[in-house]
Amino acid sequence: MLPITADIYLDEELLNWQFVRASGPGGQHVNKVSTAVLLQLDIRQSGLPDWLQQRLLKLADHRISQSGKITIKCQQSRSQEQNRELALAQLLALLQSVTKTPKKRLATKPSYSSQQKRLQSKKQQGQTKALRQQKRFD
Repeated sequence: MLPITADIYLDEELLNWQFVRASGPGGQHVNKVSTAVLLQLDIRQSGLPDWLQQRLLKLADHRISQSGKITIKCQQSRSQEQNRELALAQLLALLQSVTKTPKKRLATKPSYSSQQKRLQSKKQQGQTKALRQQKRFD
């Protein structure tokens, strides 16, 4: 069981690991060793609380597909084990970021002085533009 918060855990057996060849430079090593890691988690089958699943599905993140699967690819290291740890850390960071409730926005009014400053700057701008106009002689 992987701890997400103090009271929310994720079962490791629900994680789908795939090991593929990494792209990029590396010579012969990159061509023969599958060091890149693909980590997949189906949100709806994860056993996480419903509110957490809903927040994950609403999240605008390129790692979350329309079908509700989280896919994380990690190929930063030449070691498969390090890539596995990095991918798991990314998944836990994503899940922990969703557990924090967003702060409610309180509606505020602009202060009297800020309203006066705004009106004064509008008048100043209007006067500047009036000077640019050509004078009409009737």
